[in-house]
Amino acid sequence: MGRRFRGESHHKVDSKGRVSIPATFRRVLEASDPNWQPGDSPELVIVYGDERRKFLECYTIEAIDEVDAKIAALPRGSRERKILERMFNGQSLPTTVDETGRLVLPAKLRNKIGLEGEAFFIAAGDTFQIWKPQTYEEVEMAEAEKLMEDLPEDFDPLEFLDGAGGA
Repeated sequence: MGRRFRGESHHKVDSKGRVSIPATFRRVLEASDPNWQPGDSPELVIVYGDERRKFLECYTIEAIDEVDAKIAALPRGSRERKILERMFNGQSLPTTVDETGRLVLPAKLRNKIGLEGEAFFIAAGDTFQIWKPQTYEEVEMAEAEKLMEDLPEDFDPLEFLDGAGGA
């Protein structure tokens, strides 16, 4: 397993769709790109999916290679493989970080999630997500609260790791 993304931050999006990636995220992208060399631009894949997906998910090269291998292991022509190939191959954008540490998000992707002016980045392990800040607050925070509402007030989230193997 490669390095993990951690943290969250807000960044301005300019009129051309350029947005700075958090510096710590850039280091993970570099470390997780087997072809990256100092002075190069690290590669990543942005999966945008269909209209139900309200965010952009950015995969390191190592992470997308793992997903591709799992998709390839499914029976050719199966419903599951077709759905996953459409999303991870068709509804995605291979790209690079530019020399100033920015991503250029095409208008199609910005329009899909309603992104203008500001983007919210949040780590998700070996991926990170880009959200319109208001959508994140409305959708994702509400979902997080819903997941936690059945748990006792003194619940320790580390309890989820009991029996997870290793540690």
